[in-house]
Amino acid sequence: MGGESELPAGVIRVPGDVTDPAHRAALVEAALATGRLDLLVNNAGILGPSPQPPLADYPLATLRDVFEVNVVAPLALTQLALPALRKYDGAVVTVTSDAAVEAYAGWGGYGAAKAAAEQTSNVLAVEEPNLRVWWVDPGDLRTQMHAEAFPGEDISDRPLPETVTPAFLDLVTTRPASGRVRL
Repeated sequence: MGGESELPAGVIRVPGDVTDPAHRAALVEAALATGRLDLLVNNAGILGPSPQPPLADYPLATLRDVFEVNVVAPLALTQLALPALRKYDGAVVTVTSDAAVEAYAGWGGYGAAKAAAEQTSNVLAVEEPNLRVWWVDPGDLRTQMHAEAFPGEDISDRPLPETVTPAFLDLVTTRPASGRVRL
């Protein structure tokens, strides 16, 4: 990536690892330094092994890592952000996957983690009725993670991630009721 001068106005880059408590604190501090925090997007995620193994062979230490990145760290970040989000009637967007609701052979670890992330969002929506909480399945996109899920396969037929940006912007602008959203 280029230098700070290449960032759009108002964008602050805070590189790090969302599983690191110090990084999560730095993210919230950077947001609050702008004057307010009213939207949190939990988009960090890892796939796990590639190719995806069946659950019978899934390395449990790796499964713990998948849950840490896809479930625990986003919840920890949300907890840190909640006071500000409550103050501004904010919103939480958690990026998820159809693997959270559909059973795909070989996708058990990732799918289980995304299902847990969705249920965490679902419960948060009930516990924080003044916030908007959405868990969003953007569909199959042409990303590095998707390429890793299908090693050696051509995924150029999938849309680029930026094709769903208008739908995300519409979501946070129109602020529908909390719930699962499929883009």
